[in-house]
Amino acid sequence: MMKIKTPKKGRIKRELEKRAPKLVSSSSSRCRASFVRKKGKKFVFLRCFVVRMNDPLIFVLGSDLVETGRKTLILQGTKTSGLLNSVLTEIYHLKKESSVRYTRRNDNVRPFESGGETSLEFFSQKTDCSMFVFGSHSKKRPDNLIIGRMYDHHIYDLVEVGIENFKSMKSFVYDKKLAPKMGSKPFIAFIGEGFESVEELKHLKEVLLELFRGEVVENLNLAGIDRAYVCTALSSNRVFFTHCALRLKKSGTIVPRMELVEAGPSMDLVIRRHRLPNDGLRKEAMKTAADKPKKKEKNVSRDAIQGKIGKVYIPDQQLGDMNLPNKAKGVKRERREAKMNKQANGHASKKQKGGSD
Repeated sequence: MMKIKTPKKGRIKRELEKRAPKLVSSSSSRCRASFVRKKGKKFVFLRCFVVRMNDPLIFVLGSDLVETGRKTLILQGTKTSGLLNSVLTEIYHLKKESSVRYTRRNDNVRPFESGGETSLEFFSQKTDCSMFVFGSHSKKRPDNLIIGRMYDHHIYDLVEVGIENFKSMKSFVYDKKLAPKMGSKPFIAFIGEGFESVEELKHLKEVLLELFRGEVVENLNLAGIDRAYVCTALSSNRVFFTHCALRLKKSGTIVPRMELVEAGPSMDLVIRRHRLPNDGLRKEAMKTAADKPKKKEKNVSRDAIQGKIGKVYIPDQQLGDMNLPNKAKGVKRERREAKMNKQANGHASKKQKGGSD
């Protein structure tokens, strides 16, 4: 952290109160404020320093412990083909709300080479994107697509695929009333045992899920789901990818019957190269916000079969000392018998006294 001499405490504090939602701390020698600012749907932790009143605030952004939906950066290399440009455009249309599209050629971007990721990391920091889709075309790797994830604006992992048998949205004819709406949550189906056993397909599955699932939500209205992405493993290195619209029909029950209508695009993804993160980076990226410790419940235990079990302690009941209602017949009889016994004992004691005299 930098230490910068600043003007008087009062002026800096007033300036920060205007420009920062919440002022946490400040000192006379230097002013340092930490606050939370809402950026779209995401809250970002910021630290700022002020040098002079007219100077802009310098923000230092840190990585988020709780992530929301990922933004995607879509860009292209020095040379691309018409097919690859169409693929990048179609992906941009599918993720229009949460993506940034660069149409200029980028000569210095080579994600798999050392030193070739500098420009890519700069673009990621500039646009605040945590994923990227990079297209390039060469004789050795025609119609090449690289999908990668970022952590703290540095490359986390990479998957390189080749595009074959591409069909755009325009080539599919269907009822436009069924066209998926922008921003709707999709179903994502992965068909094939390879997604669970083959290393490359498992990695591709993770990346495609991050790319197309959107923002993570807790509750979902099934009536608003109108699209599905279907990925079928044809072999150990080839996946058929297609985008479908959902048609809801009557089924005679509460749950409607669903039909898939292919809406495009569709393509074959041929895996060429992939790079996994190292263990240290993976461990750091998997950190989550520490949950608050739950308050211990006394006399409560949980069982896998019986569920939640509670113990209730009842104090010893002294029935002899309890006040019973007077209307009880048994009690009246007991009182009558006790009275008679008392009288009999009284007469016997008097006779004993008289006899002794």
